[in-house]
Amino acid sequence: MKRFFFLSLFALNMLATGIAYAEKADADKPTNVEANQMAYDDVRQVNTFTGDVVLTRGTLIMKAHKMVVTQDPAGYQFATLHAGQGKPASFRQKRDGGANLWIEGEAERIEYDNKADVAKLFSKAKMRRLEGTKVTDEVEGEFISYDNRTEFFAVNNTSSDSSKPGAGRVKAVIQPRNEAKK
Repeated sequence: MKRFFFLSLFALNMLATGIAYAEKADADKPTNVEANQMAYDDVRQVNTFTGDVVLTRGTLIMKAHKMVVTQDPAGYQFATLHAGQGKPASFRQKRDGGANLWIEGEAERIEYDNKADVAKLFSKAKMRRLEGTKVTDEVEGEFISYDNRTEFFAVNNTSSDSSKPGAGRVKAVIQPRNEAKK
């Protein structure tokens, strides 16, 4: 019941702050990838990048130890980012709706679907909404699904070890909003 209450508060807070979408202009930008190595399978349309991988498209920046990108016949891309030793895979993107609004996330594995514009974060998943460098909201769990178009995300905890303290729990931190006083 307590978890439902906090998630309900989080959802209401998200609605109260207004819907801000991921930077629309990013969709029209070219995708640039830097890595230590790359292997390309033209027949299967699979690109594998390894070693300090950095993907940039407009304001979207994704980082990982390894990234596998597949492309469908229509040209849409699907990327799977894998964490390195002690360093999670991550992404950061500017949101529409304000001058300095951002969303960022990290996890052991991130799957990004370019066509649906959805990111799925697996294992030790965390997401933060920011105004500049100030964290406004933060959630964490074992799985987070994030829709960039609507800025809707769902958090689940499917930890296999329920004996750990806090196992099976979703955590959310919702900062108070400071409205301009009249």
